[in-house]
Amino acid sequence: MPITKGYQALVEEAMAQVKTYSVDEAVLLLSEPETQFIDIRDIRELAEGTVVGAFHAPRGMLEFWVDPASPYHKPLFADESKAFILFCGAGWRSALAAKTLQDMGMTNVAHIDGGYAEWVKVGAPTETLEEQKVRRQKKV
Repeated sequence: MPITKGYQALVEEAMAQVKTYSVDEAVLLLSEPETQFIDIRDIRELAEGTVVGAFHAPRGMLEFWVDPASPYHKPLFADESKAFILFCGAGWRSALAAKTLQDMGMTNVAHIDGGYAEWVKVGAPTETLEEQKVRRQKKV
């Protein structure tokens, strides 16, 4: 069966429908308490590090973690005072994921153009998983 709409068309459609931040714009939101960065990359990709303060929500579980009717729901996603900024490796998966969340009814969602690769390229703040773990333990 031939593919009638490829990934590029899907990503382009999503990009036209979701709010997209450049890395420079997103960095300015890092210290905003109402902004939550969401790393949707695969667990294996996290060895490279992540955005400081990001919450990991693997792409394969995102819809289940967002939906309050799901047995896998994470209360973080029910916080309507938060703006959620998704990112992946290159900005493609996060564009598709942000569109899906919009389709689910979320209006407080965006993504980062260029993803984590662009974030690292411009020298934006990152942390290792170990640094993240230590930081979170200090908050408790």
